[in-house]
Order: sequence, then structure tokens, then C-alpha cells
Amino acid sequence: MPLLDRPALLDRLAGIGLLSLDVDGVQTDGGLYYGEDGTELRRFHVHDGQGIKQVMAAGVAVAFVTASTTPAIGHRAARLGVPHAFLGVPDKEAALAGLCETLGLGLDRVAHVGDDVNDLGLLRLVGCPLTVANARPEVREACLYVTTTPGGAGAVREICDLIVNAKTETTRRDVR
Repeated sequence: MPLLDRPALLDRLAGIGLLSLDVDGVQTDGGLYYGEDGTELRRFHVHDGQGIKQVMAAGVAVAFVTASTTPAIGHRAARLGVPHAFLGVPDKEAALAGLCETLGLGLDRVAHVGDDVNDLGLLRLVGCPLTVANARPEVREACLYVTTTPGGAGAVREICDLIVNAKTETTRRDVR
């Protein structure tokens, strides 16, 4: 899929009603950290959290959709006020389709950010497939935009800023 230039990307993002985010490799650096007791830990970037809050304030719903079952992910979602956190999801497409039905949104109004092959089905289903700089090559090829920032290092914030800017620009154009 060819990458969109900035004006075309902003036009696409202006219509987004839901931002769906994978966790490992997108919101984290993809590393798995284990405590002495075997507890799995994740490292999240504070800038991503602020971006998620800003995109929700702009009227965009946010969902975490991950195959992981680590409790830290649920805690992160709760701390940010993300009401839609799907953990341990074997079928990401079905989970997101169900959420879209609940929210009354078409999949064409969804942006999903994934980084690995288990996200390809979902990326091919949504209207705005996005990925991070350190994504798998086959994922990069399936997306309209690749961040300049790697996953876990502010890539989600980069996307959130683009969405907020797209919404702001659309509002300015509509007021004129």
C-alpha cells in the first residue's frame, strides 16, 4: 500500500472516530521484562499517555487491542481513562468489529496501529492502517503511514498529534 502524503493523511485522519492500538511493540518497545517472581512487566512512554489523553479529549474513542494478558496493560488503560481494553484477544478483527458496532462506527472510521504479522488482518480491515518505525516489513507495506519514532519511544504520541491536528484543521476549515 503506498504511503499517503501529509495532506492526504490529515484528510483521512480527520474522519477517524476510533483509534485502536496494539500494545507490545507499539505502546512498548516490544521487550519483555520479568521480575524476580516471574511477573511480566511493560515499559510505557509518558508522551504516548499524554497523546492518548489529548486524542480522547478531541472526541476520538481509544481502544487497546492485544493478545497479551499482562495485568499491567489493564492498569495502563485504567490510568489513562481508556474504556475499551481488549486483553488476551485471539481474534482482533472480531473484537474491533464488535466494538465498532457498539459505538455505531464503520470500520472505515477506524485507525489501527500495529507492528507485527498478528495485526495484518486488522490493518487490512480498517480505514486508516498505521504502524511504527520499527514494525515488521510486511506490516509497513500494509500501512498508509509509518511513524518516524519507534514503538515505545513516543510513536503513539506522534500519531495522536497527527489526529488532533487533523481534527483541528478540519474544524478551522468548517468555521470559515
